[in-house]
Amino acid sequence: MAFGHKTGAYYRGRYKVAPGKYESVRDSAGNVVRFRTKSEAKRAAEEQEVKVRQGKWRDPTAGRLTFGEFASRWYGAQDLAHSTMQNYRHHLEEHLLPDFEAMNLSDISREDVSAWERRESQVYAASSVKTWRSTLHLVFADAVDEGLLETNPAAKRRGRGKRAGRSQSRGPEKVVTDPLGLLLIAERAALLSGRDDEFVACVLKGYTGMRWGEIVGLETEYVRSAGFRVEWQLYELDSGETVRCPPKDDSYRTIDGPEWLVQLVRDHIARRRPDPCACHGNRYVFSGNGVMKGGRPGAKLVDVARAAGVSTGTVSNVLNHPERVTDSTRERVEAVVTELGFIRGRSEPAATAHWRRNGFSTWLFTPAVSGWYPKKAPQEARPVPVVAEPWPGVPVRGRNSQGRATACWTPVARGLTPHGLRHSHKTHMEDLGMRKVLMDERMGHIDGSISARYSHVTRGMRERLCEGLTEMWEESLDARGWMHPQSPVAVLDRLLRARKETV
Repeated sequence: MAFGHKTGAYYRGRYKVAPGKYESVRDSAGNVVRFRTKSEAKRAAEEQEVKVRQGKWRDPTAGRLTFGEFASRWYGAQDLAHSTMQNYRHHLEEHLLPDFEAMNLSDISREDVSAWERRESQVYAASSVKTWRSTLHLVFADAVDEGLLETNPAAKRRGRGKRAGRSQSRGPEKVVTDPLGLLLIAERAALLSGRDDEFVACVLKGYTGMRWGEIVGLETEYVRSAGFRVEWQLYELDSGETVRCPPKDDSYRTIDGPEWLVQLVRDHIARRRPDPCACHGNRYVFSGNGVMKGGRPGAKLVDVARAAGVSTGTVSNVLNHPERVTDSTRERVEAVVTELGFIRGRSEPAATAHWRRNGFSTWLFTPAVSGWYPKKAPQEARPVPVVAEPWPGVPVRGRNSQGRATACWTPVARGLTPHGLRHSHKTHMEDLGMRKVLMDERMGHIDGSISARYSHVTRGMRERLCEGLTEMWEESLDARGWMHPQSPVAVLDRLLRARKETV
């Protein structure tokens, strides 16, 4: 029962919030309201009591909790995927807490949020700021649900404060590539790494649409005659640790693989004979290639052999068994070793169990796509130095690599990212006229519509897709063979020769 209670020279409005528990009428700042008359206090208390009965009452003192205190409690209560938890922690620690940590929840207004957004937008991309605001909205929404706030100050009223037809968060157009572009990029990535792994991985990603973590986490036992089973992915944490976890959104699936693609991966496994990695104890199809700082790991054994005009075995004999080599050959090889700055034991990049996303994208994929190494302090962006022969040009390493280069690569699809190969694959399937239900299954997407519930993948759909992908692959091989019949990449060279024999 609400009532007015006299306290000194004023009245307080008192109302019941729970059995045996009464509360005083307070303002938005949590201070007790002082009334001049008993009737005014009673009316105000009755209004609050009605809200209690309707379930709309909010404790006015709850908003005294600081944003930092609530955010810490909120984050600790989440039980989400490693990737999501890491992203939330980044958003809070790097972009939200610096501005809101010491502020009381109830003191944060829409104007404060808008001012924060404007400051962030001056430094960061609009898409990133939009993501951080979404996290802020989620934190405040949970505070509203707990009764700590009446409204969400991060809620954005649609169309308010923005001129019609003006998009502030429009991102750049997503870059995709065609099958020939994919083949050329895969070849360049292999030339940059000096091995076949990157070629096979790029082709596999481009023809299956697998996510990055699913490619890195593909275990040998899941390469099957029908295709590739997605059971796990590897996610890289900030600490450098690689976590084995289920695929995104539990998108377990078997991706149909054309016979040529399955055989390409199986041959790769047979050549590598991968051992179980030390971090997970599993055999993975692909391994890392070390950190390539600035794309310059130093001259390799094959670079010395090519410059000296001898085989790698001859270079090895000069280094380890000089008595087996003629004096003239030994002197020529030693001169090249000195010229290139070749150092034994540092000629090959340090092997790692798994690729690092940033290292792969920065020093292998981006240079393969654009023909340029990206800017990375203290070095500016610069073209990949290559020697023109053999075609399409082999990257030059070691001392004065830019000075010894005779050519450079032209861009294939400037702006393409590893994830862009996933977009490319979806585009290729649409170009082949594939059904949406098959594309969603293959990409690991979830369609909750009624029409999707009544649509199912048939064997005929799978066969037509594999036939279409095979035709695209063969056309790209023919186009690449027309450019030049051979390749410095061993696996592609074998494919080109085999294709020439069958045509």
